Amino acid sequence: MAGDWEDLTLGDLGRVVTGKTPLTAVEGNFGGQIPFVTPSDMDGRKAISTTARNLTEAGAASIKGAKIPAGSVMVSCIGSDMGKAVIAGRDCVTNQQINSIVVDDRFSNEFVYYNLSTRKDEIRHQAAGGSAQPILNKGDFSRLEITLPPLTEQKAIAHILGTLDDKIELNRRMNATLEAMARALFQSWFVDFAPVRAKLDGRKPAGLDAATAALFPTHFQESPLGHIPQGWTAGTVREGFNLTMGQSPPGETYNEDGNGIPFYQGRTDFGFRFPTRRIYCTAPTRYAKSGDTLVSVRAPVGDINMADEECCIGRGVAAVRHKSGAVSFTYHAMENLSPDFALFEGEGTVFGSINKQNFENLRFVIPPPEIVAAYEHLAKPLDEQIRTLEHQSRTLATLRDTLLPQLLSGTLQINNQIGLRHD
Repeated sequence: MAGDWEDLTLGDLGRVVTGKTPLTAVEGNFGGQIPFVTPSDMDGRKAISTTARNLTEAGAASIKGAKIPAGSVMVSCIGSDMGKAVIAGRDCVTNQQINSIVVDDRFSNEFVYYNLSTRKDEIRHQAAGGSAQPILNKGDFSRLEITLPPLTEQKAIAHILGTLDDKIELNRRMNATLEAMARALFQSWFVDFAPVRAKLDGRKPAGLDAATAALFPTHFQESPLGHIPQGWTAGTVREGFNLTMGQSPPGETYNEDGNGIPFYQGRTDFGFRFPTRRIYCTAPTRYAKSGDTLVSVRAPVGDINMADEECCIGRGVAAVRHKSGAVSFTYHAMENLSPDFALFEGEGTVFGSINKQNFENLRFVIPPPEIVAAYEHLAKPLDEQIRTLEHQSRTLATLRDTLLPQLLSGTLQINNQIGLRHD
């Protein structure tokens, strides 16, 4: 480490603020425009501007001194979420589980964020022991040590890491748009039956070429599931899809060393679209193939992902694929069954679950195979773009995580042209 790096504490970096929750019983505290950040909002984003709940101006004013400005660094300091770090994307308020640093202009808030994002284990270790809910109070948090280079180098390091994160975030937003497009098309064709309704009204189905439009009937028919397009079937998941329920192999066959094939016991490792490899299995008993939709069948029931490769599935996961092999149709069909899955969330002795019989008996409107194929033709390219961008993001994240400790420790330094050199 270079001699011009300085040893400080978090309290030296600026004002430290512990959040607070306004009285929920007071009408008018919630529902405004001020983000109210809780640990559950800290979902991997570098900066947070939107939250599950917002405060009104009155709600924020009721907890004097708790409002923090954009650019502040927030760290969860209680419970299982301890150590999560994020930057305030706009002025906001946090709850009491979060300590924030309003970073002075003498320091780079982004450098501070990256430093703290690598110290989750240390922060947990510093938390007060002896309780089921570890807590790092404001005083102990403020006394945590931090070593910083000169401000120009802080900014250069943050720029390099931030460029990678910005591209990852851009990919995330692009993927959200692509998924929304595929989902909207599924909703239009297979839930709202918009092309059929257009024909029934004497209109041309919007956005469809003549060949695709010709696949849809001009009338509806009665069915146990209500009005459905003529020629379609009110059936079940069993009739439309192949379902494989997971089965957990012996515990001694699990490892984190990469031996065997990836193993997913439940939704713990589910990501935006594909699960993250963490556990491997050398003696798999049930498999999912690349492109299969993975469905969580045990608490919470109904969360979905897609297998990115052949993998082993445990009893908390089922693998599903349409009998035609249509990958994109399967994924969005399972997503559309979310209300049905939710009915099983309260089942089971301790937590929600759904067994194979109940899963296969879920009611489903079965369209003709040629319409499934037409949807697949339009949706699969969108899903392939998602796959490409997800792989790119994982590569960028690996690069970032490799550079991060070296840059923050000074092992890898930055020259005047913002190049890298080993110390």
